[in-house]
Amino acid sequence: MAVVASAPGKVLITGGYLILERPNAGIVLSTNARFYAIVKPLHDEIKSESWSWAWTDVKLTSPQMARETMYKLSLKDFQLQCTSSSGSRNPFVEHALQYAVAAAETRLDKTKMDDLQKLLLLGLDITILGCNEFYSYRNLIEERALPLTPESLASLPPFSPITFNTEESSGQESKPEVAKTGLGSSAAMTTAVVAALLHYLGVVILPSESEDPLQWNEFSSDLDVAHIIAQTAHCIAQGKIGSGFDVSSAVYGSQRYVRFSPEVLSSAQEHNVSIKEAIGDVLNANWDHERTKFSLPPMMTLLLGEPGTGGSSTVSMVGAVKKWQKSDPQNSLETWKKLSEANSTLEMHLNALCRLAKTNNDAYENAINICSKLISEKWTERAADPTQIEVIKELVGARDAMLAIRSNMRKMGVAAGIPIEPESQSQLLDTTMNTEGVLLAGVPGAGGFDAVFAVTLGDSSSKVIEIWSSLNVLALLVREDPRGVCLESNDPRTTAITGAISSVPI
Repeated sequence: MAVVASAPGKVLITGGYLILERPNAGIVLSTNARFYAIVKPLHDEIKSESWSWAWTDVKLTSPQMARETMYKLSLKDFQLQCTSSSGSRNPFVEHALQYAVAAAETRLDKTKMDDLQKLLLLGLDITILGCNEFYSYRNLIEERALPLTPESLASLPPFSPITFNTEESSGQESKPEVAKTGLGSSAAMTTAVVAALLHYLGVVILPSESEDPLQWNEFSSDLDVAHIIAQTAHCIAQGKIGSGFDVSSAVYGSQRYVRFSPEVLSSAQEHNVSIKEAIGDVLNANWDHERTKFSLPPMMTLLLGEPGTGGSSTVSMVGAVKKWQKSDPQNSLETWKKLSEANSTLEMHLNALCRLAKTNNDAYENAINICSKLISEKWTERAADPTQIEVIKELVGARDAMLAIRSNMRKMGVAAGIPIEPESQSQLLDTTMNTEGVLLAGVPGAGGFDAVFAVTLGDSSSKVIEIWSSLNVLALLVREDPRGVCLESNDPRTTAITGAISSVPI
């Protein structure tokens, strides 16, 4: 029986750079772009020659990259041996596999060990698939002479192949030319693989995609286990301990997030500690991250646009900011403080708008509908009653906070010598924010030349998409979806288009 789990990509709308240090918070929205992991037995029956029952076979398939990798997994110490001649490796999936199996040995009752052993000896067949939205297909659209519109993206087959470089250097296998959109593909992929394996091996029970996310609290302890294993696998695979907001949103969905203390992973970083011991330690560690459910207020839409200027290296940009902090502690602290205050202010206004939508929905809807047809300077002129005025006051406050965030991010970029909000992005964002019905626009996460985001009011998205297209910016089929990791009922390739993406109005 196959298990299919999916985990969402993310957009960090506040908390860039600051989120690396406790107790700074960030708001991260999960999206309808999802990574899928399909786990099933590799063999129909246990082979008698199963290496004296000490090893099992693992097959990892990535159809979009036309790759298949075979491994032997030690059932004693969870070491992996790659047995494929091509040797193409995926460290995120490898660590997810090792740590999930170790977690099964650590967490399962002794009475279930025989069942676990039998399940593992059937081998593991793992397939990974990422929605098109994780990758840039801009070149393909241009090659086909299609317009830079969401309709063109929607015309591509789901899980389209990722293009490869044509040149081969010194006989080496050509590396995939993977241009990404900045949605956190490695975190979503790692989380999906960990969750699928943990569910398949009987360690956790995942919520299904059809269940109301409000009922997901009953799965909280199982999701906590998936979160710890996915964070550990992701951090060790990338060779550094990041803030972890991308994995947290992949597990739990949209949220306000404060990072964990890096010490919780100290055991996993030790070379002389066994995998099983390290996983036992991280599962028992005091994970002190904070997360609070968060979602955009009603009648607001998240949009992402790909400017086509190529991505940015978050690692090198973070390194430059840290270097600046050390070399100019006084000024960096001042900018840091102002940025933190602006982030908190934006969060406060968005929360206030959520409350107003609940307490006086009619006035809220009317105010949003009014503002959706006007540029921001004219919002206050059209309010009819005190509650509408209150809603519009919060909208203006949120917008002003976003402008303050952008201003301080630009200052930080100039001081650190990196393009956090490059001039080309500034012009695009200014144009976007001066469009009717646009509340927010910015560079998500660490900034740079990745996709830009906008939050629009009511039915104003189409206007932004039209303007972006005229400016050579490709609007992606990405929207907020507050759900985290979940169990899917089918292999996503059995439907013509994945449900979440196909339901996006174009």
